[in-house]
Amino acid sequence: MSSNIIDEVKEYYGKTLTVTEDLATNACCTSAAPPIHIRKCIKNIHRDVISKYYGCGLCVPDAIEGLTVLDLGCGAGRDVYIAAQLVGKGGRVIGVDMTEEQIEVAKRTQDHHAEVFGYANTEFYLGQIENLSAIPELKPNSVDIIISNCVINLCPDKDAVLSDCFKLLKEGGELYFSDVYSSCRVPKILRDDKVLWGECISGALYWNDFINMAKRHGFLDPRLVEDSVITVENPVLEEKIATYCTSLKFFSATYRLFKISSLESHCEDYGQAVIYKGTIPRCEGEFTLDNHHVIQRGKVFPVCGNTWKMLFDTRFEKHFDFVGNFDIHYGIYDGCGTLIPFDSARSITNSSEGGSCC
Repeated sequence: MSSNIIDEVKEYYGKTLTVTEDLATNACCTSAAPPIHIRKCIKNIHRDVISKYYGCGLCVPDAIEGLTVLDLGCGAGRDVYIAAQLVGKGGRVIGVDMTEEQIEVAKRTQDHHAEVFGYANTEFYLGQIENLSAIPELKPNSVDIIISNCVINLCPDKDAVLSDCFKLLKEGGELYFSDVYSSCRVPKILRDDKVLWGECISGALYWNDFINMAKRHGFLDPRLVEDSVITVENPVLEEKIATYCTSLKFFSATYRLFKISSLESHCEDYGQAVIYKGTIPRCEGEFTLDNHHVIQRGKVFPVCGNTWKMLFDTRFEKHFDFVGNFDIHYGIYDGCGTLIPFDSARSITNSSEGGSCC
């Protein structure tokens, strides 16, 4: 872990940036308007917290009432205070950030938000998200949902972040987060640029490195929820990026990573299906698990074994009826991007002749 990078990020978010308008690029901004229920939550948040919001995308999932939520890199606490309203009085929301100036704003406004919400359910801790185990209040297998908003890319040791997240989550819990990804690996000369790093650009993971890293730490089937192109919109920084790598592109994306020990490395077909009951608040007509699974209420929806488990072995179980089991395996699930590797398999439908194994 590079102490220089950590110190530079602290300086950038603690001293260089004082309000949202100080950002030099659009990497930490989103043009999409939040949903109505989120906008209502934001209206209840102190203006000092809003002015210091530097996140990208939206990283609060559905169906979190009564749960324990951990926000990594919470900054001044905007997403913590959104989540605090969604989990309600029976839930708990914890924020962790390494920047003293940001945490000071979050803590200073706790009483204000407790009065507005009618209950106190937030906690804030100063610490590095690469070393969550150093925060004694965070216990293994104690968190239902971990969220993070454009922060993991700022960490030099992303492996440590994902490893600790897996340990903290309960079985069936999930890491649901927005961040910045690149189309190829970022050149070292750009990674060493402290402005590009602080702006959530040069610390971005190559998307396929992220997928492999997530699987290595136990999140065996990462699911992409949504994404958009980042255009930077700063001519000086755009030219610098293009000078060293013309093919380098950046994307803001939201992923969900479930901690389910029985997930398989690929989508396998067991002939299963689910039927959505339409009971998740604000998702009565359809529920979006990820960008390939938009499940309409009342319709029989065929799924692979992993998707079945993401709905059956999590907080979503009560919202679905389930068809089938794991007794019979029919091979790789059609349409999930993985095909049988044998060339001879492609000619089976055209020929009835078989072959010997010797």
